[in-house]
Amino acid sequence: MNFPERFSNLPEYAFPRLRALLDHHQPGGDVIHMTIGEPKHDFPSWVTDVIMENAAGFQGYPPNEGSPELRHALTDWVNRRYGVSMDADVNVMALNGTREGLYNAAMALCPEQKNGQKPVILCPNPFYQVYMVASISVGAEPYFVSATAATGHLPDYTGLPEDVLNRTAVAYICSPANPQGAVASRDYWAELIQLAEKYDFRIFADECYSEIYRDSAPVGALTVARELGADPERVTLFNSLSKRSNLAGLRSGLIAGGAETIKRVKLLRSYAGAPLPAPLQAAAAKVWLDEAHVQENRALYQEKYAVADEVFAGVRGYMPPEAGFFLWLPVENGEETALKLWRETGVRVLPGAYLSQGDPGQNPGEQFIRVAMVAPKTEMKRGLITLRDCIYS
Repeated sequence: MNFPERFSNLPEYAFPRLRALLDHHQPGGDVIHMTIGEPKHDFPSWVTDVIMENAAGFQGYPPNEGSPELRHALTDWVNRRYGVSMDADVNVMALNGTREGLYNAAMALCPEQKNGQKPVILCPNPFYQVYMVASISVGAEPYFVSATAATGHLPDYTGLPEDVLNRTAVAYICSPANPQGAVASRDYWAELIQLAEKYDFRIFADECYSEIYRDSAPVGALTVARELGADPERVTLFNSLSKRSNLAGLRSGLIAGGAETIKRVKLLRSYAGAPLPAPLQAAAAKVWLDEAHVQENRALYQEKYAVADEVFAGVRGYMPPEAGFFLWLPVENGEETALKLWRETGVRVLPGAYLSQGDPGQNPGEQFIRVAMVAPKTEMKRGLITLRDCIYS
């Protein structure tokens, strides 16, 4: 039996790698999970009621692009959040989580060639793993650009060689960044959009952590694109209810962009998509329209930022995250540190190298661990203190 080779060189996904590293060792204390970014705060209590009220919808096939109510809720949110007016019929589509959209957008929009050559898809490094797999799936070259302290923990695409930019078809960018928590400024977005206009590539703006921040709401790519008068097909936005509303299991995401962009993604989804069941779409529509629970959720994370700042005050290299719910902590070796923490304390964290690409000594995540601040505040504080005392004392 023959199997395709296109994915034969993929590294093991981050969490199976973590299990292989840790699970044949006994934890050194009560287990505290700080690996996966799965929100643990309460979601709005009325969501269950909405699903039950619309339960009859489970009997039918759901609308592929999203119900009219959901699509109007999405455009209403984009307008409120980014100040960009969109047509619910042509500029947005409901997603089954952002990962689906981030993958399918590359499938629908990346050309087979760019200037007569194999196309390049730019990816930040560290990165969300779907960026790399989407690139490989469309026959493009994933081109990893390190996002380190020297670049403000965001990739410097403007500094790339011209031969790379001439082949670039798509640039993925995550802001707020996972895992570093850095936020793209208005100037950053403007420079990137102007670069994309000059070299004619698309920007896929993954902004799924945009509603969890310390002080000011991060500026969005669509906002800056409108201010610059950029090609309306230039920037495509992705977001979801997973982090904003603690509803990772509801799988409600959105893609928003130019009319031709959405038309092509819709067409692909009509053949290969998996839309949300109608009762979940009804619930999602109401959640996208409500901001009160988002403000409450954000306040809880702001309390956690303060706890982290207190626990790691004086720790050399500690970088307070601007947004999101991860800490990106400097260590000598991420794998060795994760194993030490597990064996000596029971705290479970993710080695940074599992989120990035590069040979030993060249991997920008090698000397970091990612720590998720999703547990209740008391448990999270206990985990952070235990971690600090184990590896920084």
